[in-house]
Amino acid sequence: MATFLSRRELAQTRPAERAAFRSPVPTRMISNGEFNPLPQTPQQRQFEERLKELAGATARKLGMSRRNFLCTSCGMATAFVALNDVFGQVFNVEPAEAAEPEAAAARASQLSSQFVFDDQVHFVKDDYSVKDLLGLAKYADAHWNPGFLKDAYGLSLDRYKFDNFVKEVFLDSDTKIATLSGAPFDNPAEWFLTNDQIKQAADSVNSIAGSRRLYFHSVITPKQPGWMEEVDRCIEQVKPTSWKGYTIGDPLNVATTKYPWRLDDEKVVYPFYEKAVKAGITTICIHKGLLPKDYATSIPDNKWKYANVDDLPKAAKDWPQLQFVIYHSALRPFQESPDAALAHFERTGYIQWASDLAAIPDKHGVSNVYADMGTSFAMSATTNPRFCAAFVGTLVKGLGHDHVFWGTDSVWYGSPQWQIEAFRRLEIPEDMRKKHHFAELGPVNGPIKSAIFGYNAARFYRVELHAGLMPWESDGLATIKAAYLADSPERSNTAYGYVARG
Repeated sequence: MATFLSRRELAQTRPAERAAFRSPVPTRMISNGEFNPLPQTPQQRQFEERLKELAGATARKLGMSRRNFLCTSCGMATAFVALNDVFGQVFNVEPAEAAEPEAAAARASQLSSQFVFDDQVHFVKDDYSVKDLLGLAKYADAHWNPGFLKDAYGLSLDRYKFDNFVKEVFLDSDTKIATLSGAPFDNPAEWFLTNDQIKQAADSVNSIAGSRRLYFHSVITPKQPGWMEEVDRCIEQVKPTSWKGYTIGDPLNVATTKYPWRLDDEKVVYPFYEKAVKAGITTICIHKGLLPKDYATSIPDNKWKYANVDDLPKAAKDWPQLQFVIYHSALRPFQESPDAALAHFERTGYIQWASDLAAIPDKHGVSNVYADMGTSFAMSATTNPRFCAAFVGTLVKGLGHDHVFWGTDSVWYGSPQWQIEAFRRLEIPEDMRKKHHFAELGPVNGPIKSAIFGYNAARFYRVELHAGLMPWESDGLATIKAAYLADSPERSNTAYGYVARG
């Protein structure tokens, strides 16, 4: 996968697939390569040990191995019990779900039809073999981290390719519809997928399904030679459902990229907005936040500022015809321990950059600014659930629950099912709601969670929702999933990406 991390920083990590405990919910911070994973905290170690203790005891009663138990719905529920035991009551979970397979299976079956629209998914093309993604491990082993190669899981990118993407997202999770995304690099060879390949992948999934299961972006690259001609071509031939851009420029080489840009650049970007409005493709998805831990010193000339949201208010006000969806909710990565970030929030009510995003509608009088929670939710839910509650509460309070999108950044993290379960169960603690005037998130099928899980994106992408049988309940992909589940597959609990070494 792509990585913001320098070679020095990457040397401080290990592949999560090898180094992380196979838990249904990660027991340490996992990075998709866009930020530094922090070392496992004392509380995360407590969570891991508590999970092992609870799972081991229940598995013995059921005559199962602990590993097999943790791959069940009952094992998933046990992880949230353990999280609450360590971090305090944040996740709603009934004791019976963690002890009685029938109760856990009944809940899973009941919720399996819930409408989940994942606004941010990825995979890489079959012939992807960029040196920075594969050869880097060889360089690390030879030059500055002997033994790294042993952790490199065979240098295989198969887990990030199409077949595994379909399995993890559509068969191993309750995701019904998704938006396939990409990322731009200064070197075209480093693109995960070209704009044409993104469209072809969506067409392939939709052809298999016989219904529209996969929407897709076309990636824009302001300032790069020929970028406006590519916009014209995409409007005419590719016909994306939305656009994707990185104001930081090249996310693989942020220190050397030649093409950072601002959303409010009237000369460079506003002509593109004109074309988008005229074409009727008015959803603009923008990567913000999630920089390396040392971004202030490792990225020269203050280019890191292109990753915050100070360019958004003017663009949103000037272009009310457009909808600006900010990926990762602009969350700045943790600079210290997650506990320190939570303490800062408890003291000030402020979360770096995410609060700036949430404040834009009230401060600037606009209603066309939205947040996508991809990666930021996954990172915070497993690192400090109480901080995660504060993060979600901040977005809902500032933007409105009808302006927050569900995204997981899968397949970077494996199956998104654990993230779905975490959000289903998440509730903002009462003391936090009172102090910061947050709304209660409510039941899993209530108006707030239902809107975030799917109805907001459905409104954007004009998905017809009505009473009765939905296409994804009986289409070709549903048939494949039914046959897959009939074989009683075991969830792998495999996490991809990077964890901190040590």
